[in-house]
Parts: sequence; structure tokens; C-alpha cells
Amino acid sequence: MVPAVLLLLGALTAVAAPRLLTRADWTDREPVVALWVWQCVVAGVLLCCALSMTLSAAAAWQAVRGHVFATAPHAVVDAYAFGAAGAWAPTTAVALACAGVWSAAMLVREVVRARARRNRRRAELLVRAPLLPGEQPGSDRLVVLEGERPEAWWLPGAPPRLVVTTAALRRLKGRRLDAVLAHEQGHARARHDWLLHCSAALAGGFPQVPVFAAFRDEMHRLVELAADDMASRRFGRLTTALALVELNEDRGVFGPCPTAQAHVPQRVHRLLTPPDRLTAARRLRLTALASLVPVIPVLVTLTPGLRALG
Repeated sequence: MVPAVLLLLGALTAVAAPRLLTRADWTDREPVVALWVWQCVVAGVLLCCALSMTLSAAAAWQAVRGHVFATAPHAVVDAYAFGAAGAWAPTTAVALACAGVWSAAMLVREVVRARARRNRRRAELLVRAPLLPGEQPGSDRLVVLEGERPEAWWLPGAPPRLVVTTAALRRLKGRRLDAVLAHEQGHARARHDWLLHCSAALAGGFPQVPVFAAFRDEMHRLVELAADDMASRRFGRLTTALALVELNEDRGVFGPCPTAQAHVPQRVHRLLTPPDRLTAARRLRLTALASLVPVIPVLVTLTPGLRALG
């Protein structure tokens, strides 16, 4: 029954957790904690599937059982009642194994595509900002490009680069420019690109699973809020909000018609009317509770063996 319980637990987590998180009023107030909670939820769902696959394979094939329980006492092996497994065991194991291989393939595809995009952008950057005589590749962490649109972005890689256009330098002055650069540096330091890659891979590989689609959407939103908070802690909320407005006012994001960057006005409003942060004790409780989500499938898996030993 343990593989079935794990699958049921994973399904309940995948259904209930996104609804609870989207209705919670604290995620915008504590985006870093929300990022951790989402990661724990998805890790718990994936762990339920992985452990269910392992136990189903052990029930179906003696060779797998011998590897998984190689050092376990006979009483522990008997506690899982592998001999009573029906025809569902090999089917479940193969189905979950295929899902795992597909997930890995989607992640590899996403990483390869992201690397190709990054290499293409780096090649374009080298054309627009060629190396000077004696300058070594990768020595410039900040690149200034000639451009008519005010833009600033972070280019992942080794090393990561901050790119800013001359229009942004003309429009943003003093601390506002520093706030924009601090926002992009926040993305680089927190390695938000890997969160976006993983969430995009899961959502692209399993489009019918709502928890993965919600995970992808929330990652795109929460990483921006977290980077905004990093910048505002150094340069103030008003400065960061004004920098966002000046950087995006020519793109129509503040007009009546919806755009692809409709989240920018929401971010500006959040910076100008900051909600009260959670207390340190509540942040600690949320972090601890989220950390228990991946632990529960492990405890469910070990329960028969622990009972046999106890």
C-alpha cells in the first residue's frame, strides 16, 4: 500500500498546495519565503513519484529489490510485503520511470535552449560591443550598449554580465540607475535562472498538471519581487519604483491596454505601498513547515521498515 499512499499524497499536494498558496496574502509580502515554499511543494510531489516508482519496481522485480534493500534486515523487507504485489507494480513502475525520463529530457532541452539563447545574445553583444585591443573576454562585468530604448538586463553565464543601454544611462540618474543595476545583480546572485529553467521544463513537459504551470507562473512573478526587494533595501522603495517607471514608461505598460509586461504596474504599486512584513517568527515557521513537505514522503516510505525494527 505504500506506493499507492505515496501517489495519493503527491496528488493531494499537487492539488491543494497551489490553491492554498495562490489564496495566501503573505506571498507578495515575503517573496523569498514564497519561493522556498513553492520549491518544497514541487520537490515533495516529485519525491512522492520517485519513491513510489522505487517501491513499485522493488515489488515487481527481484533484481531491483536486491539493490534497494541490499543491506536491510529480512524483517524490514518482509514488512513491505512485496510478495503480495499484483500486476499494478510493474505498470506503475514503468509509467513513473517514463515520467522521470521525460522530466529529465525536458530539463535538458530547456537548458540547451537557454544556453543557445545565451550564446546567441553573447555573440550579438560582442558585435555591438567588440573587445578593445588587449581586453580579455569575460573581463567586463558591466557592458554599455548604444541604444535608443532604455533597457537593462542580466545575461547569465560565466561570468554573468549586466548590460545597460546608453538611453537608460541618460534617463536614469544617480541612485535610480544604481537601483536598476542592484535589481539585476539580485537575479544573478540568487541564480534565479535555474528556478526559471526548472519550472519551465516541468510546465512544458507536463502541461496538464496544474501545479507545474502554477509553479512556472509564480517563479516568473516572485523572482521579480525578490529582486525588487533586494534593490529597495539598498536604495529605498521610492527610488526603485521611480526607476521602474522611467525604465518602462515608453513601453505602454502603464496604459489602459494589457501588455506582456502588465506585472510592472503591480510591482510599482507594491513598492509605493509596501505591506507589512511578516514577523521573524512567522517567517521561520513558514520556512520550517515548507521544509517538512519533502520529508513527509520519506517518512511514509520508511514507516513499515521502522515498525519492523521497533
